[in-house]
Amino acid sequence: MEIAKTLPSNPIKFTAKLLKIDSWTIIRLPKNASKNLPSRGMAMINGTINAYSFQAPLEPDGMGSHWFKVENDVLKGSKSTIGGRVTLQIEPSKEWPEPEVPQDLKKTLDAAPQANSTWKDITPFARWEWIRWIRSTKNPETRQRRIEVARSKLDSGKRRPCCFNSSECTVPDVSHKGILMGEIQE
Repeated sequence: MEIAKTLPSNPIKFTAKLLKIDSWTIIRLPKNASKNLPSRGMAMINGTINAYSFQAPLEPDGMGSHWFKVENDVLKGSKSTIGGRVTLQIEPSKEWPEPEVPQDLKKTLDAAPQANSTWKDITPFARWEWIRWIRSTKNPETRQRRIEVARSKLDSGKRRPCCFNSSECTVPDVSHKGILMGEIQE
C-alpha cells in the first residue's frame, strides 16, 4: 500500500500497548483516540508508529473503539516489541486501497459475469465491506453460503452487503460474539 509521508497538522496522537491475541499482534486504540474517527465501523488510516509510516484498515472492537493488526514489517520498522508501548499519530484516509480478494470469492466472481461486473463497478470501500462480511465466520459452510449470497446480490446489482452490525469486530480469530478479546486500552 502506498503510504502518506507526512501527516496533517492535526493528527490523532496517542500511546498504546502492542498486544498479542492468538497469533495476531494488534493495537487497540484508546476510546478517546477512536472517537475522533469518522466512523464507528471500519476506517482506513495513514499514520506512524514510533515515527515509522504505515497504512492500515481499522476494525471496530465492538465496544465503541477500534483496533488494527500490526504487520511484521511495521513491527520491525517501528522497532516495537509485543507488550511494549508505542507512540502513534494517525489520520483517517479517504482513499481505500484495493483489498486482497480471497481465492474462494475470486473464483466465484470469475464464474459469474454479472456479479463480477458489479464487483468491478463498486468502490474499494464496498469491496472491503463484502470481504469483511464474508470472512466474519469460522464456519466453512456459513462462509460458502455468504459467498453465494454475495454473488446473488451482486448479480442483481446490490452494491453493499446488508444485515450485519458494522460496529462489531468481525475477525473471528481475535473476537468473541462481536467483541475484540484482550485487554482494553484506556
